Amino acid sequence: MRNREVAKRRGLVLLEVIVALTIFSVAGVSVVTLAASALSAMTRAHRADVASQQANHFFDAVSLWPRSDLDRHLGDRAEGPWRLRVGRPIPTLYVVSLRDSTTDRTLFATSLFRSEALHAVP
Repeated sequence: MRNREVAKRRGLVLLEVIVALTIFSVAGVSVVTLAASALSAMTRAHRADVASQQANHFFDAVSLWPRSDLDRHLGDRAEGPWRLRVGRPIPTLYVVSLRDSTTDRTLFATSLFRSEALHAVP
């Protein structure tokens, strides 16, 4: 009888070890999946941040353009990965927007005042 109890106990211990290993395996896979997902999210966020900074630098440069450059760029046109729209509702006011060309989402928009060129009177 004693041998049967020992054999029965060994079988239960083996079953407990298998269950514990299964639980640890599922937990381990879950942790690895979560870590991979977090890394992917961080990578996407970094890329979006870099793209936003690049768009901001370009838009800063556009905001410094003189009237002649703004006039040359009137309308809607591709500028790298963006769509630049320059409008002139009145002679001294330019409305400028920069959109993402893939999502058509407006990234930046502003209005710029540029005084009209003064003509010298003889």
